[in-house]
Parts: sequence; structure tokens; C-alpha cells
Amino acid sequence: MPSGPDSSKAAAAELAPSGTLRAAINFGNPILAVKDPATGQARGVSVDLAQELGKRLGVPVELVTYSAAGKVVEGAKSKEWDIGFVAIDPKRAMDMDYTDPYVIIEGAYMVPQASPIKSNADVDRAGTRIVVGAGSAYDLYLSREIKNAQIVRAPTSPLVVDTMVRDSLEVAAGVKQQLEADGKRIPGLRLLDGRFMVINQAMATPKGRPVGATYLRQFIEEMKASGFVANALSKHRIEGAAVAPTASR
Repeated sequence: MPSGPDSSKAAAAELAPSGTLRAAINFGNPILAVKDPATGQARGVSVDLAQELGKRLGVPVELVTYSAAGKVVEGAKSKEWDIGFVAIDPKRAMDMDYTDPYVIIEGAYMVPQASPIKSNADVDRAGTRIVVGAGSAYDLYLSREIKNAQIVRAPTSPLVVDTMVRDSLEVAAGVKQQLEADGKRIPGLRLLDGRFMVINQAMATPKGRPVGATYLRQFIEEMKASGFVANALSKHRIEGAAVAPTASR
């Protein structure tokens, strides 16, 4: 990390120009953040990182919560937040600057138990409808990669499996852990083996904040190297997500 009060002050001026660090928290990805059922408060690795960054910058943190990743991206365009936690995707890079990833997550498919689809390779076929959360990393990726199947968009990622079941669709795509939880909640479903993509989760700030973006990149590398990210995943009992490797520069 750049040391000294001057570097933190310069970064804070860009990352928290109002004097408060507004952190976008996405409840659509349970690996990153959830709403505590007892208190209603946000908790998770992204919340911990936001609070630690605010401490380093010497500014209070305001959590700006969203129900879906697509809404976080729209919030960047309308300047609703100063830092966010999003999957790296080239389309999103038009509006924000990323750190290197801090967490790696698997994207998987779920199908009804009686489905003839047996593997990931069977999914991209004519007549197959794949449900994704609108604007999610899976939506962006599959919209580029799928050639024959049809993409159907649910309002948020947590509603993907419910949409598949309700509308008798063929495939649900999303965070593996979310799908596993849905499979326990809804009978008659099965997860396909393996993964169809790896999601690199990063911190981001809207374009036009070069000093802040540099500080953010250095911050996230320290958070990985120090064990902060690993400890946060363990504290919140997150399984199936791995700390991303240290960036090579």
C-alpha cells in the first residue's frame, strides 16, 4: 500500500469526494453479501472490504444496497456509488476501472431432475431456454457465447431457479452456491457437473478517478496477501469461492 497521510488523502479525495465512501453492495450474489435475517444489516466479504477501505482512508462508509449486479452497473452510470464489487467483464469496463480479482467463483447450470441434458456441452442447443439474472456476469458471458439456445432473463439472480420452475424452462445458470441452496429448497432439480465459466470478482470505481483506482488496486492486493479476504470468507462460512492469486506486475 502507498504509505503516508498524503497518499490516503489524495485517494480519499477521489474515492470519497463527498466525504463519505459510498459502497455498492449486491445482495444478488450471496458469496459477496447477504442481508442478516436477524438484524437486516448487510454482511459478507464485500462489506468487510468496504469497511476496511473506509478505515484506511479515514472516512465513514455508507452501504448502497442492490438486489442485482445489473442494478449496480446502472448505479455506476448515475453516480450512485464510489466503490463497487462486481464481476470483471469487458462491457462493464466502459464505465468503471477494476482492481485485479480478489475472489474467484464458479458459474454452473441446474436442470430439472428428468431433463435429458446431462452435461454442460448439452446446453447450447436449439429449443433450450437458459434463465439468467438480468445484467449478471452470467447474462453478459452467455449472451456472447451461446449460439443456439435462448437466453431468458429473470429480474435478479436469486430468482433464476424459481423462474425456471415456474415457467417450465430447461436450464438455470448462476453462482454454484446459490444453485445448490435452491436445490435444497426446491425438490426435483439437479446440478450439472463442472462449471461453464469462472467469475473473477473485483473491486471497482467509476471512470475518471485514476489516483483512487491505483490506490484501490494496491489495497486489494494487500487484502489478499495479508489473509484478510481468506479470513472474511471463513468468517462468513462461504464455501466454493477461492481467493484469487496475487496479481503479477
